[in-house]
Amino acid sequence: MPFLATTAPRDVAVVNFAALAVLVPLLQKLNVVGIIDRHIPADPQAEFSHGAVLSVLLAARLHRPAALVNVAAWAAEHGVEYLCNIPPEKLNDDRLARSLDAFFEHRHEILAEITYEVLRLTNLDLKRCHFDPTHLVLYGAYDDSEPRPQTPLDKLAAQLKDSPAHITRGYQSKYKLLQLGVTCVVDDLGPVPVACHLYDGNRNGHSGIKEQYELMRQALRLPDNLLLVSDRGTCSAEHLATLLRHGHHGLCAGQWQDYRDIYQQHAAELNWQPASYLSREQQRRRETNSTLPLEEYRLAVVNHRLVDPATKTPFDCRLLFVHSSAAAQESKKRRDKNVAKIRAGLEAIQAKLVKAHTSTTAESVSRQIGKLLGKTSAASLFRWELIPLSDAERSALPPPAKGRRQQTHRLAFSFDQAAAEADARHDGIYALVTTAPPATWSGDALLTEYKRQTYVERAHHELKTPLAVTPIFLKTPRRVEALVSLLFLALQANMTLERLYRQTAPLNAQPQQRRMTAEKILRTFDVCGLIVEDHPYGECVHAAALTSEQRSILSQLSLPTPTQILRNNLDPPPVP
Repeated sequence: MPFLATTAPRDVAVVNFAALAVLVPLLQKLNVVGIIDRHIPADPQAEFSHGAVLSVLLAARLHRPAALVNVAAWAAEHGVEYLCNIPPEKLNDDRLARSLDAFFEHRHEILAEITYEVLRLTNLDLKRCHFDPTHLVLYGAYDDSEPRPQTPLDKLAAQLKDSPAHITRGYQSKYKLLQLGVTCVVDDLGPVPVACHLYDGNRNGHSGIKEQYELMRQALRLPDNLLLVSDRGTCSAEHLATLLRHGHHGLCAGQWQDYRDIYQQHAAELNWQPASYLSREQQRRRETNSTLPLEEYRLAVVNHRLVDPATKTPFDCRLLFVHSSAAAQESKKRRDKNVAKIRAGLEAIQAKLVKAHTSTTAESVSRQIGKLLGKTSAASLFRWELIPLSDAERSALPPPAKGRRQQTHRLAFSFDQAAAEADARHDGIYALVTTAPPATWSGDALLTEYKRQTYVERAHHELKTPLAVTPIFLKTPRRVEALVSLLFLALQANMTLERLYRQTAPLNAQPQQRRMTAEKILRTFDVCGLIVEDHPYGECVHAAALTSEQRSILSQLSLPTPTQILRNNLDPPPVP
């Protein structure tokens, strides 16, 4: 048994527990062990609880992600036995896998309770949430992965308890993927994840947000007038009507083809107003009188009605047409580039027809033109026709060169300048659809809230890079989903650490301190040692001195120091 060191040792070793100096007390502050153990029945044959084992795995994901088989070596290298009271040899992959199996059965309840602990610590609420789908890559056969049975939404949580997400190949991808949706609370300090759900197979957009919202309703106490923000793939009358039936509201980007005609109907009478939203970079340019381009947003609101497809009942909504000067420039630049590319390609095909290579046929040319035009909007601006040459035209041609044949077709194409000019009038314009009441949500406030949607991408980045081993490889889909759910807890802890630091930064702090990331905080503790001394009565352990920056961070976060953790974990040395 290790003791606190007090006398001269026979031998001394130094263990670098690094970022665990922050992660261990942070996970204790979130009560991860207590919450997990409250939901997972204790195994009478296990020496350590599932909560204790999974909290170590969680710390490993946050510090240095590794496959389950390598966690024990990581724990031995970084002094986990002194900080968490679990010997490394007890963290073999079989023990970790058993805890993941047990975690799978209760993952939704555990995620919800830890979410409330996160909200309590960060002083946030669920009045404004942002949803966005993403995916994780997997490796392995997973032959026992089967689609979930079709289940009514009100029974979704119970059905998901026993059925993991179906692992399948992604669209136009050679990789096996797990699709998942992450919901975050977002403000100017960044995102804090509050919900996560894994979808079955490749479903992510309309069906994904439907399932996640229903799970949130069952697991979390959603407030009245919740605003759920999401992107284009989730926008539908069904989604907005479902939110309304439960006293909640939606804000999502609409597919332009669904609202283009409405825009054209009202274009002449739209009342465009400047929007207050500016990106942080645009704010900086204005504050410093920068000579770089100054971008701006304009906003026009149109009252509209949609029909609930389930009840056939119409309901009121608003369409927010947004014009971005930067997007307008980008649209023009992209269209001009595509037009030039298509024009050059068609001219090259014209010349190819004249040369009349033996492999050049009407069919091959049609395929080439189809590939050239692709699915770009610029393709609709061109008209083309392959015209067979008449006998008179063919007889007027010079004899074909050696290895060639006589030309049989010519390509005629034209560019619709009027259509291009009409298309240009839509440059930089997109539509937002919302059921949020005007009395509490102005169009300007809704645009600002929608622009925070990009913060959720930051959470996806953390989930896929610092926190994840890619590709994931486990033996069963249940363990895969359990590990992904644990990754979500790691993401919550990561973003909570960042939020707590930013919330407690002094008002006069430098910008880099106010925008400190969790990655930088943890990097500050790359070197943070435990001194392990060998005494006749056993090992004695004490913490090396912290740097002033490390001590300052722990103090700002109100987290105990390594010395305080060791004092709670280890017994004093025996009395001589």
